[in-house]
Amino acid sequence: MLTGAFTAIITPFKGDAVDVAGLDALVEFQIQNGITGILAAGTTGESPVLSWQEHELVVDRIAARTKGKCVCIAGAGSNNTKEALAAARHGVDAGADALLLVDPYYNGPSSIEIRREYVAPVAEAFPGVQVIPYVIPGRTGAQLLPEDLALLFRDYANVATVKEATGNLENMKRTRQCCGPEYTILSGDDGMTHEMMTDPSIAAAGVISVASNVAPAAVTRMVELLSAGNQAEASRLLEGLQPLFDLVTVKTVEQSPFGEVVCRARNPLAFKTLMTILGMPSGGCRPPLGLMTRKGVETVLAAARSVQSNHPEIFRPVEEFFEVDIAERLENSTLWEPLYYGEY
Repeated sequence: MLTGAFTAIITPFKGDAVDVAGLDALVEFQIQNGITGILAAGTTGESPVLSWQEHELVVDRIAARTKGKCVCIAGAGSNNTKEALAAARHGVDAGADALLLVDPYYNGPSSIEIRREYVAPVAEAFPGVQVIPYVIPGRTGAQLLPEDLALLFRDYANVATVKEATGNLENMKRTRQCCGPEYTILSGDDGMTHEMMTDPSIAAAGVISVASNVAPAAVTRMVELLSAGNQAEASRLLEGLQPLFDLVTVKTVEQSPFGEVVCRARNPLAFKTLMTILGMPSGGCRPPLGLMTRKGVETVLAAARSVQSNHPEIFRPVEEFFEVDIAERLENSTLWEPLYYGEY
């Protein structure tokens, strides 16, 4: 079973290239801080804007550096089954322990099509590797339903886990009803992990996390406490992590020349911004993602300052590993002024 805390790792860039040294450092930081596993080339890693050569480079390096230390999950999702099979083949050959298949985006197949024409061919081709469907309809416009997850679990022993990011508790409960007690549900939404793990009708076994990019030790500890049934201590840790969980999507109201508009800075933009402020390898996002607004950066800074003031132990591993002074960086405007658009 895949249980515990996994980091959907960010892909750092330097100029127009993958920052290979930075990627290696981020992986080592995760390993040293006890993460259960690392997801390589997932959507948090900006897989839509990686060339296939870059995708393979990221998977190769992470698979090699995690071997014998923690689990490696290779992102292999596509809206093209032929591409998904090729990415899966590369992940398996690189030594990944599992494959992640996000629901096909934009072309919008039905759940039966996702099961029969997408997940099943990968599961059948690679029976010795865990295949993890990633259900996130808010991003993909498609959804593999609990009933089809159960049919996959019935027919393929290696499809025994789902990354659940529907945001719908009733859907999660239905997954548990259909798939039974042996099936593994992993949270794909940091902010819902506590509820998903403590609700016995969901009984999630961990999280594939974004916030663990900057707080691997704290996220791992929270999952360990929840797994052990220590809800009181886990809740205290959740309180410290909540400002980071809230950064997965940052929504602000901006003033345009034509009136107010809502701006949504979606993952991984806020976390790349935060990592740059903290002094971690990151680089900017690739277009069409760009910069945050000033209000967006102020939201990131407010969250980071809250963590640093109230729970400094959460960021201490960053300070020690990357040899930075976080308190100083959070007040140094020269570090974050280049990270937002000057005007709408």
